[in-house]
Amino acid sequence: MSLDENAEAGAPGYALLKAYRPFPGVSDELLDPQGRVRPVWRPFLNHLSSLTSEEISDRFARGNQYLNDAGVYFRQYGQEGANEREWPLSHIPVVISEDDWQVIAEGLVQRAELLEQVVADLYGDNRLVSEGFLPANLIAKSPEWQRPLVGIKPNSGQFLHFLSFEIGRGPDGTWWVLSDRAQAPSGAGFALENRVATGRVFNEFFAKANVHRLAGFFRRFRDHLVDLRDESDSRVSILTPGPLNDTYFEHAYIARYLGFMLLEGEDLTVENERLMVRTVAGLRPVSVLWRRLDAAWSDPMELNENSHIGTPGLVEAVRRGSVTMVNALGTGILETRALLAFLPRISEHLLGETLKLPNVATWWCGEATTRSYVKEHAESMMFSPALSTALPFASAQTDFIGKDFHKFHKGVLDTWIDNKRDALIAQEAVTLSTTPAYFEEQLVPRPMSLRVFLARTEKGWEVMSGGFARIGRTEDASAIAMQAGGSAADVWIVGGKRPAKDTLLHQTESPYFKSQPGALPSRAADNLFWLGRYVERAEGAVRLLRAYHARLMETADPDAPLVSQTADYLEKIGVTPEDPVPDALIAMLQSAVSSAGKVRDRFSVDGWLALNDLAQTANGAKRAMRQNSDIPRAMGLLLRKITGFSGLVHENMYRFTGWRFLSIGRALERAHRMTDLLSVFTEPDAPEGSLELLLEVGDSAMSMSRRYAVSLSKATVLDLLAMDGKNPRAVLYQLTDIKDHIDDLPGETEHGHLSDLARSVLQIHTSLAIASPETLNPAALSELRDQIAYLSVELTDAYIR
Repeated sequence: MSLDENAEAGAPGYALLKAYRPFPGVSDELLDPQGRVRPVWRPFLNHLSSLTSEEISDRFARGNQYLNDAGVYFRQYGQEGANEREWPLSHIPVVISEDDWQVIAEGLVQRAELLEQVVADLYGDNRLVSEGFLPANLIAKSPEWQRPLVGIKPNSGQFLHFLSFEIGRGPDGTWWVLSDRAQAPSGAGFALENRVATGRVFNEFFAKANVHRLAGFFRRFRDHLVDLRDESDSRVSILTPGPLNDTYFEHAYIARYLGFMLLEGEDLTVENERLMVRTVAGLRPVSVLWRRLDAAWSDPMELNENSHIGTPGLVEAVRRGSVTMVNALGTGILETRALLAFLPRISEHLLGETLKLPNVATWWCGEATTRSYVKEHAESMMFSPALSTALPFASAQTDFIGKDFHKFHKGVLDTWIDNKRDALIAQEAVTLSTTPAYFEEQLVPRPMSLRVFLARTEKGWEVMSGGFARIGRTEDASAIAMQAGGSAADVWIVGGKRPAKDTLLHQTESPYFKSQPGALPSRAADNLFWLGRYVERAEGAVRLLRAYHARLMETADPDAPLVSQTADYLEKIGVTPEDPVPDALIAMLQSAVSSAGKVRDRFSVDGWLALNDLAQTANGAKRAMRQNSDIPRAMGLLLRKITGFSGLVHENMYRFTGWRFLSIGRALERAHRMTDLLSVFTEPDAPEGSLELLLEVGDSAMSMSRRYAVSLSKATVLDLLAMDGKNPRAVLYQLTDIKDHIDDLPGETEHGHLSDLARSVLQIHTSLAIASPETLNPAALSELRDQIAYLSVELTDAYIR
C-alpha cells in the first residue's frame, strides 16, 4: 500500500509517517518505489508506533545518557578552535534486509581484493602505470605516495587488513561506492557505541529482533592480529596520534575492547631494527601495530621530517620485516579520489570481473578531478586506456580527446568545469538515498550514507554486519557530515532467524593457562602516577578549604591567628582562600581529567564518569557559589565525590602494574602533604587550635579519641598522623604502602641488590619507623618532607624517562 492507502486502512505506524514524503527521484530506505513500507521495516515501525511521544522522548534520553556516561564525543572544529561535543546520535536505526546486505558484502569483498592488488602493484612491479592503466602523475604527485616504501613487501604478505567504505544508494536502488578508506579507517568503535546506545533505546524490541550482532567480527579480527605476531612474547598494539586527535575516543575504546596496548609515537623506539615499546619493565617487542596515524607522520627520519608524533626508524623496522603494519604504510594512496575513475577498467584487468558495486566516479570522479586534476593531468590522461571512465564527458568524446586533445583549448576546458562543477556536486547530493529520522514527533526523510567495515581474518575478508550511517541534518545532503551538523545512526541487518548469541569472548577446549601480565608503557605509568597525585592533591586542598571556611564562619574574623595561618598556608600551596572554589582547585581536577584522558584505554567507564562528574561538580560550584555561601557544606560534597572516585578505583581496578603507579602517586602526595602540614602546624608558636585542625584535615579526630586516653597534645598528634602504621592518613602508613608497591615493580632489585629507588624508600621508611614524637620537630619534618618529594624524581628516573 502507498502512504495514502496506509492512511485509509489505518495501518500501524501511519501517524508517524504523516510528514514522510521522499524526495522526487531519490531512493528511500523505508519506502519502496511504490510508496509502500518495506517488509524489513514493518516490525520496527509497528513497535515505534506503539510508543507514546513521551515514551519515545524518554527512551531517546536514555540512549543519550548512556553516551554521556560512556564519555563518547566527537571533536568539532570551528573558528574558535576545537571543542568536544556530545555524540550526535540519530536514534532511529537504518534497517537493511539480510539479502540486500549480502549484495553489499559481496561487492565490498571484491573491492577489498582489488585494492590489495592495486596497492601491491604500486609499491611493487608498478605495471598499472607502465602499462597505461594509471597516470604516472596521479600517483607520483599524491601526498600519500610514500616513495621510501617502494619495494618493501609487508611482513604479513598483505598490505591491507582493515578497510572501510562509504557507500550510498542511487536513484534506481543500486548501491554505489562513494569513497575508499585505507589509510587509518575510523568509525568501528563508534559503530559499537551506536549499537549499545540504540539497543538501550529499543531494548525490548532489539532483544527479540533478528538483528545481526557485531562482537564476532571484532573477535575474529583480534584473533587474526594475534596470529600475525612473530613471537609469543611480542605485542599487538594500536598507534594513536594522541588525545588531541578527533577520533581519540575511538582509539582508546577499541584498545580497551580488544585488550591491546594503546601507544603514541614516543612510546616506541627502534633498536637493532626491531620495534620496541618503552615499558616500566624495559623494552618489549611489538610485532603487530594497528596504526591510526597517517603514514606521513609515522617516521620523521624517512617520511615527514616535521612530525613530532612519529617514531624515528619505524620505516626501517618495516623494511627489515620485524613489524606488521595494519594497514601497511603508504596505503593512503588508495584514498585518492581521482583513482576511483580508473578502478572499473583495472578490475577487469586484474580480476577479470566488472565491479559488483559501481563507483560514483564512473559517472562523476569528484571535484578533485574537475578543475585541478583535469588541468594538471590532461597530458597523461590523453594516452590512458582508462580514459573512457576518467571524465564525465569522455565516453561521448573519447575519439575526439584521444586524437585532438591538444586542440581542446584551455578556455573551453575552464568554461566546462565552471558550468558543470556545481551541477555534478548537486547530482551526487541528491542521489543519496534517504532514511527516517525523528523530528517533532514525526518521521521525516533525511539523506544518508553508510560506512561499512571489512577486516581480514583467518578465512579471508569479513564484512561487519552493520556499521554506522551518517544522517543529514536537513534535506540538504551537504549537511550530512557531523562537522556540518549531521548525526550518526546504528545500522541493523535483519535476517529471517534469530542470530546466535556472540560475544568478544569465545569458548575453547584448550588446556587452561594464565596469560602473561600486560606490559605498562612508561608514558601510561607517568600519567597514572600523576593522576593519583592530582586527585590526592585536590582532596587535600578541599579538606583544608573546608576547615578554613568553617573557622572563618565561626570567628567572622579573617585576622584570627588560626584563620590567618591557614590562609597563609593555602596561599603557599597556590590556593586562594578568599575564593569559594579557587581556580587552583579547578586546575588540579582538570589536570587529573587530562592525565586520565591520556590513559582512557586503561580506565573503566565508571571511573571515567566519576572523575568527570567530580570536575563538573567543582566547575558548577564555582559558577554558583558566592562569598556568603555555605562553603564548608559545598566542600563536603566535593570531598565525598573525591573519596567516591578513589574508592571506585581501589575496589575495581585490577592489580596490574598500572594500579600500583596510581597508588604510589596517591600515597606519595598524601605523605608529602601531611608531613608539610605537620611541620607548619606543630611549630612552637603555632596558634591555638592548630592540633585540632590537623586532626580534622587528617580525618583522624575519632581515632584520636579512641586511641589515646590522655588529653590532646603535640606528641599524640604526631604519633597518630606521622608514625601510626595502621592509620591510612599517617605518613608511615603511606610510606609502607609505597614500599610494598615498589617491591612488586619490575627492577626492584638489580643483581641481588636493592635498586636506588627501593633503597631510598627503605631508608625513609626506617628512619620514620624508629623515630619518636619527641624527635619529630619541625626541622626533622621538613627534611622528611623533602626526602619524600625526591622519591618522585627517583621514580621518574627509574621507570619513566
